[in-house]
Amino acid sequence: MIYFTSDTHFNHKRILQYSSRNFFSIEEMNETIIKNWNSVIKENDIVYHLGDFCFGNPKPFIDRLNGKIIFIKGSHDKWMNEPYMRVISPGIKDEYGNNRIIVLCHYSMRSWEKSHYASYHLFGHHHGVLEPYGLSFDVGVDCWNYCPVSFDEVCKKMSTLKPIVDFRK
Repeated sequence: MIYFTSDTHFNHKRILQYSSRNFFSIEEMNETIIKNWNSVIKENDIVYHLGDFCFGNPKPFIDRLNGKIIFIKGSHDKWMNEPYMRVISPGIKDEYGNNRIIVLCHYSMRSWEKSHYASYHLFGHHHGVLEPYGLSFDVGVDCWNYCPVSFDEVCKKMSTLKPIVDFRK
């Protein structure tokens, strides 16, 4: 299966002050996110992580997380050489068998590739305080019970949103 997530912020002590995360310590937050991740992600799953993975050395966290992680750089990922944006094109099939273009970026956008043709845009960075716009929304852990969100769940959420304009019609 394919999953998406963002803003795990492993080892980022100040994230507890900046967000609504109700953990007593950074260690408790780290362990909760790892436990939740591994309860959902299996060894052969693919997880697109849309930035702000960790502070410091990522290896101890990567080694403990299930699945194959594809990283997209976020604002705190100084250790990473990955791009800030990725387009999955021609996309993956949604529940109706339609190929979907999916634009992944740490930051939200008002317009993205094929946004007027019902493509999806997934982002992080905002920790759940930014409302969806068109067929886009925040996949950060703060919005999804500190777990990655599956492509099926993405499609379900997108079915409740209104495209900016759909020129396919």
